[in-house]
Amino acid sequence: MSEPIKVPTMAEYMAEGKKPEVLFWVGCAGSFDDRAKKITKAFVKLLHNAKVDFAVLGTEESCTGDPAKRAGNEFLFQMQAMTNIEVLNGYEVKKIVTACPHCFNTIKNEYPELGGNYEVVHHTQFLKSLLNEGRLKVEGGKFKGKKITFHDPCYLGRANGEYEAPRDLLRKLEVELVEMKRCKSRGLCCGAGGAQMFKEPEEGKKDVNMERTEEALETQPKVIAAACPFCNTMMTDGVKGKNQEGDVAVMDVAEMIASADDL
Repeated sequence: MSEPIKVPTMAEYMAEGKKPEVLFWVGCAGSFDDRAKKITKAFVKLLHNAKVDFAVLGTEESCTGDPAKRAGNEFLFQMQAMTNIEVLNGYEVKKIVTACPHCFNTIKNEYPELGGNYEVVHHTQFLKSLLNEGRLKVEGGKFKGKKITFHDPCYLGRANGEYEAPRDLLRKLEVELVEMKRCKSRGLCCGAGGAQMFKEPEEGKKDVNMERTEEALETQPKVIAAACPFCNTMMTDGVKGKNQEGDVAVMDVAEMIASADDL
């Protein structure tokens, strides 16, 4: 058994009069969803491995307010946002990294008008910068030559124009990257956007996640790579719905890097 990694909180840093290089915003999914917790752990391993000085808010972190805003409750969103901004500004946080594109988009684009101004990066962008700086090594390992397709999260891709960071990381794993017919700026939502994640879909001919999963399975991948905990859930449900869970894995890019290297 390897030593458990100690993840310090901002409060602990503050008590020592120190400031971390970056605040890791875990998000609700990454904190409470059993599947997403694995992504959180994989990302923490990578940060630890790259010797990144980071901290989390711990119990002081609350939901960014994204689901409330998308569902139309602007009042609740502003209350949640203001609470978080007060905590972040109290710690004089400058840089935030998160593995959730919803948190990323909300803190980056919607907090500034409420007084929260930070440099916000998605975990795939951060991992890519660690690679470029030589702090993290990514090698093929067990995914080398395997067929992988990448599903673009809406809030990373179309909303914020980041298509290359996750793909660059996958290429470093020496995978055979196969694109779906609808990808990048023409990517299709996994079906969880607009707070749909937390309710049953409306009546229709087909669920969005099934449509998207079918597009992914057409590429005959070994792994459907994702970069968002919501997408991960929807694609996993889709793969199960097609009885393909024995053949096709759904993994976050960070998990793939951590397990390729067996950290």
